[in-house]
Amino acid sequence: MFDILLSIAPIFLLLVLGYWLRRGGIPSVEFWHLNDRLVYWVLFPALLFKNTSTIELSGDLLSAFAVVIYAGFGSAVIFALVSSRLARLDGATASSVLQGAARHNSFIALAVAERLIGAEGLALAALVTALLIPVTNITVVTLMVLLIRGGGNLSVALRAVLRDLVRNPLLIAVFLGIGANLLGAKSIPIVHDMVKILGAAALPIMLLCVGANIRIRAMASAGLPVVLSVLGKQLVFPAVILVTAQFVSVSDVALMVLIFYGAAPTAASAYTLARQMGGNAPVMATIITLQTAISFVSLPATVMLVQFMTQG
Repeated sequence: MFDILLSIAPIFLLLVLGYWLRRGGIPSVEFWHLNDRLVYWVLFPALLFKNTSTIELSGDLLSAFAVVIYAGFGSAVIFALVSSRLARLDGATASSVLQGAARHNSFIALAVAERLIGAEGLALAALVTALLIPVTNITVVTLMVLLIRGGGNLSVALRAVLRDLVRNPLLIAVFLGIGANLLGAKSIPIVHDMVKILGAAALPIMLLCVGANIRIRAMASAGLPVVLSVLGKQLVFPAVILVTAQFVSVSDVALMVLIFYGAAPTAASAYTLARQMGGNAPVMATIITLQTAISFVSLPATVMLVQFMTQG
């Protein structure tokens, strides 16, 4: 449990640091308004390309992993859409609930897997990341366009979906990375050196940007969307993973890694996506912050529960 807390603590502290830097005007208010574009278009795509192009793709666990992780992801998506509709949330807010319930902070999941399981856990976590990134981004981006811009004209909405998917830098980076991987180009001179440097800057800057845009006073008004996102991400997602794994042949170690992704808080990059696509960015920042804070308790508790069940 202590190792999990150590993995999450730096993430939350970076959010807090970003918040206080913006309040102090460091380096400037305009910087924090524009810097998320650098993350979205350059830094995070570089990180995704680097990871997907160098990961060891193995077919042995792909089918079992895919069934379990996609079942959890799909359930979280359905929960977010249905609960947002029942709560009569507007499209922008519903899109933030969707991201909060269905996306994952792969940095936390990878860190926890390496700390608790070691090299085997890190390798399995990288495999889950490769499975989730394209499906998550395509599904979330498509549904966000429909929620925010769809209106009553389906053809207009579909054109908007295609336009956003084609130019989405995250998807482009993943597809280029997987393509390079399959072609055996896992170490392109200069290119991989450059994306490694850029990718290393993605996480800290991304988290500082999220923290900088937190509005404490807005948290009270964002109560219901936050609750729905927490239920979807940190209850529905891991619960469905646990149930589905009972019907699929996965080892205890593999199940634990899958649970890390199911129980981890939503992705820090969800805020950037919300701003770029017209979602409810303040609510998204609140969801990210509170889910990360809640995960101090929920993630260790979930892991301990799964350990108890598998050992029993």
